[in-house]
Amino acid sequence: MTTKLLYQYDSYLKENTATIREVIGNKIVFDTTIFHPRSGGVDHDTGKLVKDNKEYRVVQVLFDKNIGDVVHIVDGEHDLKAGDVVKQVIDWNRRYKLMRLHTAAHILASVMYRDYGALITGGNISEEYAYDDYSLEEFNKELFLDVVEKANQIIKRNIEVKVYWLPREEALKIPGIVKLAKRMPPNIDMLRIVEIPGVDIQADGGPHVKNTGEIGEIVPLKIVNKGRKRKRLYYTVKP
Repeated sequence: MTTKLLYQYDSYLKENTATIREVIGNKIVFDTTIFHPRSGGVDHDTGKLVKDNKEYRVVQVLFDKNIGDVVHIVDGEHDLKAGDVVKQVIDWNRRYKLMRLHTAAHILASVMYRDYGALITGGNISEEYAYDDYSLEEFNKELFLDVVEKANQIIKRNIEVKVYWLPREEALKIPGIVKLAKRMPPNIDMLRIVEIPGVDIQADGGPHVKNTGEIGEIVPLKIVNKGRKRKRLYYTVKP
């Protein structure tokens, strides 16, 4: 992959000027992007591309294995071509909700791991709500409510969320750096680390808020038994 993922350095970028490197049908590849592709269980950004007062709707962003890069899928016909310089604009309300839910997910996972030794066995974050599956043997709704309450207390502490890079070997020595039961970080030399000091530290490539206070309040929606080691919490966040 050669596209520089600008959101990994600043998740609050709403606009960016980028050059098109390649066009394959309705798939656009850029030199840089602020659009987050669907990855790590977090949904993709949407938005628009602007060139010469024409707007092109970006409806999906993903990592295309055949191309080996992030592609931006535009809706309908277009006249974009390699070499064009365009403005990227993301749907900020959608992105910000995903960021809040994503950081909330890290806090929930940290409390669940710390207090109950449970790892994440599945999950998804969309604009409307998120869910996480945990490696719990017993189905206990009170346990989940306890975790949510403790997570909300952490959120209220307004802790700065830090993002930095570490060599892979050094990062993997940190206890609890991986909280996914069956997934290791990508096999790359440098890992992006998201740390909530005193609460959580994980290898993670997605967008996050800068301060836990921005999350608001985690609201549990539903608690479901999905089978052995798959106890699921559906939740959202509100201001």
